[in-house]
Amino acid sequence: MCRTKMAVDAADPNITRRRSSRRTQTTTPETPTRSSSKSETRLHPSTSNVTSSSYSYGGGTSSSYRLGSSIATAEASVSSRTSLSSLRNSLPENTHIYDFSEIRSATNNFLAKRFSSSSSSPSWRCSLRGKEVVVFQRKFRRSIQESELREKLSVIYRSHHMSIIKLLGASISGDYIYLAYDFMPGGNLADCLRNKRNPEFTVLSTWMSRMQIATDLSSGLDYIHNNAGLKINLVHKYVKSSSVIVTEPSFNAKICHFGTAELCGETVVEPKIVKDDKRSGEIQEVVSPESSPPTNLTRSNSRALQFEGIKGYMAPEFRGLATQKSDIYAFGVVILELLSGEEPVKYKFDKEKGNHVKTSIVDTAKFAVEGDGGDESEVEWRLRRWVDRRLKDSFPVTVVEKLTRIALDCVDEDPNKRPNMSRVAGKISKLYLDSRKWADTIQVPTDFTSSFAPR
Repeated sequence: MCRTKMAVDAADPNITRRRSSRRTQTTTPETPTRSSSKSETRLHPSTSNVTSSSYSYGGGTSSSYRLGSSIATAEASVSSRTSLSSLRNSLPENTHIYDFSEIRSATNNFLAKRFSSSSSSPSWRCSLRGKEVVVFQRKFRRSIQESELREKLSVIYRSHHMSIIKLLGASISGDYIYLAYDFMPGGNLADCLRNKRNPEFTVLSTWMSRMQIATDLSSGLDYIHNNAGLKINLVHKYVKSSSVIVTEPSFNAKICHFGTAELCGETVVEPKIVKDDKRSGEIQEVVSPESSPPTNLTRSNSRALQFEGIKGYMAPEFRGLATQKSDIYAFGVVILELLSGEEPVKYKFDKEKGNHVKTSIVDTAKFAVEGDGGDESEVEWRLRRWVDRRLKDSFPVTVVEKLTRIALDCVDEDPNKRPNMSRVAGKISKLYLDSRKWADTIQVPTDFTSSFAPR
C-alpha cells in the first residue's frame, strides 16, 4: 500500500533525524553528540545554523516541522492562542509535543479502527515514532493559559510510577487535545472481575492476586495525590474499575488516564448546583468563557450530553468539580468491588413490589461488617457470605474485615472524614504483608497461571 511522504515521515521520523544530524554536524562542530543507547536519551538542540522552523526534542526522537504547510493546517490554540511551537520551546527537552500531522498519519486521518477503552472519548491504538501508543481525543472544558498547561504537562510527563500508565506526549488542534499514552497489554479490572461470557470464572481467583491489585492501586493514587511534584493538588477524576489495567502474567494493576483531567481543564471549574428537576436526565457541564461567571451545571434529557461522572463512583458531594476526596471515594468503591466481585450499583426486580430495587455495594458492605450487631463469629459469617464466592472461602478473615473497614472509611458521606491516600496506602501495604504471612503459613500457591486468552 502506497504511503504519502507525510505518512512516511510520521511513521519513521528517525530517517529525517539522521539526515538533518549529518548536515548539522558538518556545519556546526559544536553540536552535541547523541548517545546510541536504547534507553530514552536527550538530544540537546543546537543553537547555530538552525532555522526557526526546526525543533529537536528528546525521548530518542527529533523531527522537523515546516511552519508553512503542516502547522498551518493544525494551529493549536486554547483560548489564549497558544501555539504548538511556543509550547514546545517552553517545555523540557524530552517532553513530546507531537505535530498534529503525526497524529493524523498514525491514525490514518482518524479513520483507523477505534480502540476499545473505558473512556467515552474517541481513542486509537497506533504507532508513534516506533512506540505503540493509545491516542485519546479530549475536548478542553475551559480556557487554559499557556503557563498553566506548560507546567502541568511538564510535571505529568516526568512522573514515573510502576502503577501508572505513562503519558508520552500530546498534540493540540483547535479546541481538542490529543493525549498519547503508553499501550499496556492486559484486561481492565471490571472485565477481570465480571466475565460476561463466563460469570463463574475470574483470573483473580486467589486472595493474594486481589491484595496485589489493592496495594498497586493505593500506592499509585497516593503518588498522584501527594508525590507527583506539582505545587497544586493533582486529581485523577476517573478512578473506576474499568480504568485499571491488570497486566499479565504478574497481575499488577496500572491506573489509566493520569493527567487527563488536569490537561483538559476539568479540575478547576467552579460549579453551581441547579435546582433538581424530576424530568431531567444526565447532568451536563456547560463550559463558559473565561470572562463569564463561574461554570454552571444544567440538566439535559439528551443521552449524547452526559456528564463525566460515573454512576456508582460519584461521591455524594460531587457536583462536577473533582477533588482528591472524590478520588478517595471512588477508590473505596473499587476496593469493595475487588472484595465482593460485584458491580457498584445493581437493580434487582422485587416480585412483591413489582418494580426494580437499587442495591449499592456500599450498603451491602456496611451490612456485612456492621449488620445487626452480633459477636465476631456473626461478623465473620456475614463477611464470608459477602466476599466473592470464587475465592472459595480461602482468605484471611481478619485482613478482609480490616480492608473492608478501610474501604468504608473512604466512602464516608462526609468528605472531611475520609482518610488521606498516604494513610490508606500505608494501611493496605501492612495488610498485604499480613496476607503474605497467611499465605506462607497455609502454603497457598502464589504463582499465577491463569490467562486472559479465550478458553
